[in-house]
Amino acid sequence: MTNDKKSPSDTFTIIDNATGKSFDLPVIHGTTGPRVVDIRKFYADTGCFTYDPGFTSTGSCESKVTFIDGDKGILLHRGYPIEQLAENSSFLEVAYLLLFGNLPDQAQMKQFDHDITYHSMLNEQILRFYSGFRRDAHPMAISCGIVGALSAFYHDSLDFTDDFQRIVAETRLIAKMPTIVANAYKYSIGQPFTYPRNDLDYAANFLQMMFSVPCETYTVNPVLARAMNRILILHADHEQNASTSTVRLAGSSGANPFACIAAGIASLWGPSHGGANEAVLNMLMQIGSKDRVPEFVERAKDKDDPFRLMGFGHRVYKNFDPRAKIMEKTCHEVLDDLGIHNEPLLQIAMELERIALQDDYFIEKKLYPNVDFYSGIIFRAMGIPTSMFTALFALARTTGWVAQWLEMITDPEMKIGRPRQLYTGATQRDYVPIGKR
Repeated sequence: MTNDKKSPSDTFTIIDNATGKSFDLPVIHGTTGPRVVDIRKFYADTGCFTYDPGFTSTGSCESKVTFIDGDKGILLHRGYPIEQLAENSSFLEVAYLLLFGNLPDQAQMKQFDHDITYHSMLNEQILRFYSGFRRDAHPMAISCGIVGALSAFYHDSLDFTDDFQRIVAETRLIAKMPTIVANAYKYSIGQPFTYPRNDLDYAANFLQMMFSVPCETYTVNPVLARAMNRILILHADHEQNASTSTVRLAGSSGANPFACIAAGIASLWGPSHGGANEAVLNMLMQIGSKDRVPEFVERAKDKDDPFRLMGFGHRVYKNFDPRAKIMEKTCHEVLDDLGIHNEPLLQIAMELERIALQDDYFIEKKLYPNVDFYSGIIFRAMGIPTSMFTALFALARTTGWVAQWLEMITDPEMKIGRPRQLYTGATQRDYVPIGKR
């Protein structure tokens, strides 16, 4: 790492009980976070691999983009707390921070905003691709296909070894994702595509592409635009999660940036990852009414009952999700502005939140509502269908994926990803002709 400070005493010693030999492994210190044992020469020195399903105890890369302390509920982007960014920044300002390492000055922000805004249109031939999908195709399937297809149109930004081409590729991806996702929605409901407008900011532009129609004037609700801006910021990056690791793994092979982001979208689609907020709404529909909330809370406590409360707890955050507090505030702002507290599913969600925050079982296990719980409610209130939830997540996370991809391909220590395995299959066997089996 950057500040790789080692000393004779700064090692981690392991003893092989089978041979009695001891091995000293270097310990690396990051700028913050736990110590890291360097096992790069572990196999060469010991003849053994490490076994870590899910890579929960393995650092796969060095990164300066995002830091998470799950025990303390801390999320930093380039050192800035997520709470400060969500309250004070625009999404594009955070995007600039993730990509380039520092908050922009006025001139840099003006240029970056211009570059993103004026790359938001899609090649007209790409629009024909949408008609190749079934009308009821999932927006994530469409988004994955369209993003992957960008590499067939923009041959001038596929060489990641060229600095200029990298900048063009990252600009195109961040600029065009709102258009791609909004078009997927428009296609699914049979409405004409809405072109982006250069006079609107990133979040407001996305909302007008989602909800405007040619036959009447559409005015963006500033409360909803502010909420969307926060949602995009809160989902912009989250360290080495499944989809980000997928982008890095794909990129380590030298794949073009559009293919790498398409791989990230495919990974994000899983219900245990980006599909969690969609699962929250499906759970609320399963509960059905506010009166049945206590029944399902009791079912969630029963270890023999397969029912799970979605949107509570987090794999990384063992205390609370710092994004959830901001999302909760945003949720109530949206509900108050729209005046739809009586919507049945929202009533169920609010009652579920109330009980869970007071119930000793959830408090002891630190099962607090997470960011997915509130984002699903907000999207529902905005009129965004459940099938679009994960696609909006992909829209926000594209910035983080691009930042992580950019960091990886410019890392002089980058190697093609090649995880090892614990083989438990058959040992060597001799082939037997089919007539003698």
